[in-house]
Amino acid sequence: MNYRFTTLGRTLKSTSTKLFSSSTQTPSTASQFPQTLAGLRARLASESPTLSDFVEDLKSNNAPYSVEVGTKKNPLPKPKWMKESVPGGQKFCNVKTSRTPPPPDPNEPTNVAEAIASWGLDYVVITSVDRDDLPDQGSGHFAETVQKLKELKPNMLIEALVPDFRGDPGCVEKIASSGLDVFAHNIETVEELQSAVRDHRANFKQSLEVLMMAKDHAPTGTLTKTSIMLGCGETPDQVVKTMEKVRAAGVDVMTFGQYMRPSKRHMPVSEYITPEAFEKYRILGMDMGFRYVASGPMVRSSYKAGEFYIKSMIESDRAGSSPQLSVE
Repeated sequence: MNYRFTTLGRTLKSTSTKLFSSSTQTPSTASQFPQTLAGLRARLASESPTLSDFVEDLKSNNAPYSVEVGTKKNPLPKPKWMKESVPGGQKFCNVKTSRTPPPPDPNEPTNVAEAIASWGLDYVVITSVDRDDLPDQGSGHFAETVQKLKELKPNMLIEALVPDFRGDPGCVEKIASSGLDVFAHNIETVEELQSAVRDHRANFKQSLEVLMMAKDHAPTGTLTKTSIMLGCGETPDQVVKTMEKVRAAGVDVMTFGQYMRPSKRHMPVSEYITPEAFEKYRILGMDMGFRYVASGPMVRSSYKAGEFYIKSMIESDRAGSSPQLSVE
C-alpha cells in the first residue's frame, strides 16, 4: 500500500485552537476546559493529532498538505537553499561546521518571508546559525527577514531565536528593533557549566547582557525568552541560582528541557531528570515572577504550548489586560 505523509497545518486563535488535518474533528471550545495551565495542557492533549493526521492512503487524496519522502537508495534532491554546514558549533550540537562558509544569500530574507507568509501561520519561530565571520555577524540579514515578513503579515507573531553576537550592542539593537514580538537567546546551561557545555566564545554574563540589551532596545511589550538544558551535570542549587539571575535580568519566559546526546562524540548525559523535578522548577519559576515557564523532558526552546501561551500574553498586553490563566 502506498502512503504519503501529510503535515499538520494549524492556526491558533485566542478563543480556540483549530487543527487542520485530513481527519474530521469537532473543534473543542475553550469553555470546556478550566482557565488554568492544567486546563491548557488538557486542552492541548485533547486536540493533539493522531497518526492518521499524518499518514493517509494515497487513494483518499483529501489531505490539505503533503510531501514526498525519499528512500536511502533514491533520495530526493535537497532544496538549493538548504545548508549542509555552519560556521561554528556547540559541544552539544551534531552539525557539520565550516571554516569558510559561503556569504549569505541576498535573496534569502525575501524568500523566507514569502514562504512563511504562504503557510497560513500566526506564530513563527525564526532562528539562524552564528555568523561571526561577517562584519555584522548576520544581524542585518536576520533583521531584514523579520521586517519583510512583517510587511507581508503584520499580524503574524514572530519569535527570533538568535545567537549572542559576541555581545555587540549594535547587532542586538538591529534584531530587537526589527519588529519581532519575542526576542529569544538561550543560555543553554547553568552558569557554572558554561565553559564545559558551550562554545568557548560564549559565556553566561555575555548572554544575560544580550537579553538585557534586547529589553532596552525593543519596543514596549516585546518579550524576552531563554532556555537551558538539564542533565549536563548541574546541581539543583545551581539551577535555582541561574533562574534567579535570569529573572533579575528581566527575562519574561524560561524553558527547561532534558539534554540528549546527539552522538558518542558529544558530551554524555549526566542524569535523566525526573518529571517531578521538572515540575518543581516550573512552579519555582512562576513563583519567581516569570510570566511563563515550560519545563519537562521533551520541552525544547520552541515549545508549542509555550508558543500558545506566549501568543495569549502578547495579545492580552496589546489589549491592555492580563491572560486569564492561573498556576496550579
